[in-house]
Amino acid sequence: MLATIAVLGATHRIGFGALVLTAAFGVGAGIPLLALALAGDALTRRVRSLRTRARAIRVTTGVALLAVAAATAFDLTAGLQRAVPDYTAALQKSFEAGTSATANLHELAAAPEPTGITAWLNTPGGRPLTLASRHGKVVLVTFWTYSCVNCLRALPHYESWYRTYRDSGLVVLGVHTPEFAFEHEPANVAAQVEALGVDYPVAIDNDYATWNAYGNQYWPASYLVDASGQVRGSHFGEGAYADTEQQLRGLLTDAGAGPLPPPTDVPDRTPAQAATPETYLGPANAPLDITGNQPPPGRTRTLHFPAAVSSDTFALDGTWTASGESLTAGPAARLRLNFRARAVHLVAGTGTLIVDLDGTHTTVAASGVPKLYTLVSGPAARHSTLTLSLTPGLQAYDFTFD
Repeated sequence: MLATIAVLGATHRIGFGALVLTAAFGVGAGIPLLALALAGDALTRRVRSLRTRARAIRVTTGVALLAVAAATAFDLTAGLQRAVPDYTAALQKSFEAGTSATANLHELAAAPEPTGITAWLNTPGGRPLTLASRHGKVVLVTFWTYSCVNCLRALPHYESWYRTYRDSGLVVLGVHTPEFAFEHEPANVAAQVEALGVDYPVAIDNDYATWNAYGNQYWPASYLVDASGQVRGSHFGEGAYADTEQQLRGLLTDAGAGPLPPPTDVPDRTPAQAATPETYLGPANAPLDITGNQPPPGRTRTLHFPAAVSSDTFALDGTWTASGESLTAGPAARLRLNFRARAVHLVAGTGTLIVDLDGTHTTVAASGVPKLYTLVSGPAARHSTLTLSLTPGLQAYDFTFD
């Protein structure tokens, strides 16, 4: 539920439904805690044996809590955590498989026209593209945003399909629906479309109008529209590229395309191993800080690294300012990240990043529009800690991993 709330927040459309969902999450999390507190208080008052041993129980409980805190702080539970099976994995895989397979909720529905588009890229004279004008062709509608690592891994497949099948009647329409404020700038999107080599039409959907018309909730997402304008299938997230291409080829054949070129062979870069979850840095998207190691929203604070950084978390050192979607580095700003992944990526603005990983230093020069930079890349997943030194003024938005 918390992930759903985060997605709703990213759409910048906080309506009654989002408020109800957030309230339900708060109530659901609070009721068990309240019940435990009331039950503990009632037991303490009513059970004589507990009253007579209350001091001993408090001391024992305190020692246990301190032991758990110490084990967590020094990452002593990591081995146990990896050894214990993930009891939610099967349920999650089942849900995700169901999501992809049941994308036929849209099947045979008329594809919505692009609506509320701020600007058009890669169309003659920047003129709008309509699905009605592409009647008789197969259309692949993709939703993406340029700083999303998942979208960037999917882009080569969309581009390859467009170049391979456009002469056979395929149209690819990329709907760029932003996550961060800087992705609302058409000039930033245009610069990245060119830098990434995207040559099919791109619609800038700053107000989420087309996103909402499709009922979309994912970056990336793709919708296959047949020659008559009906949505015949969709896929949410990365992967299943061979299946999507097979369906795409079938729709082209049904539309009367001649002999098709051989299927494409772009490698599937979808991560196969579990990694540290996406980690937002700015107070607009990040969870509340309970460690005191981050500046409060809208404030500047000088911080110090703690003795240890827990797995899948980060800590700050030096001067930092928290505002909106980012943390801005000040004098002597450093960030320490404890991660599990093959690669570490950071969405950042302009400045210089010095990465210290196991004693090896790498310099990353960030320039131009805010975008995603790869800080660490290796052949296999690793559990390690990196320290990042940032030049003053650099804005850091979001870590992603694979």
